[in-house]
Amino acid sequence: MTTPMPAPPYPAPPGAWLRSPAALGRATALLLGLVIATDLFACFADLLEMNVTGDLADGVTGADVLDRADRADALYGVSGISQGVALVATAVVYLCWLWRIRVNAEVFDASRHTMKRGWTIGAWFCPVVNLWFPRRIVADSWDASAPWGSRSGHTPVNAWWTLWLVSLFVGRFAFSSSRHAETADELHEAAGTMLFSDALDIVAAVLAVVVVVRLTRMQERKVLSGELPVPAVG
Repeated sequence: MTTPMPAPPYPAPPGAWLRSPAALGRATALLLGLVIATDLFACFADLLEMNVTGDLADGVTGADVLDRADRADALYGVSGISQGVALVATAVVYLCWLWRIRVNAEVFDASRHTMKRGWTIGAWFCPVVNLWFPRRIVADSWDASAPWGSRSGHTPVNAWWTLWLVSLFVGRFAFSSSRHAETADELHEAAGTMLFSDALDIVAAVLAVVVVVRLTRMQERKVLSGELPVPAVG
């Protein structure tokens, strides 16, 4: 049974029709949870790496510390691979969810969008503009999905995007530091930076879950409420 949808205050563009984002929203939130789990695993690996490199920097020697170093390095590598796999899987499903959200938002109110629909995917892969275009697309969809006549703030979106950018830059710096580290002291500092990066990524992923869940619920409620839009003032 199809739930009737109130007529939008501005005409929807061709090829835009409502479909529930609930299933994709749940899948995205679950995969973001997987990202958080792999980040927690990475934090554990970072701590082991910090401990053993700290001992090596202090001059500790012997078979025991070398065995610990081997185990820490192996765990460090496994955690990086698991993070990469989780990130790719999440990105694919997230983009599917965001496309569905954007199309629905155009049906709700096409006038809210400052960017063409193709940027919903393309904005993430274009250098430089990927620092702010994706946030703009999510914010526009948030506005269009808010209850008719209400004023929607962007606090969750802004918090998520800010932490995402910070974690991205810190992560790149941490990766570069780890690759170029040679001495025990340098490895210890690199592991500490990576720990900070992984912790930031956890916070950013939690905020991403908040945005996904809230935006999905806003759209579901708007479709099911049967409310009529506030007429545009001419």
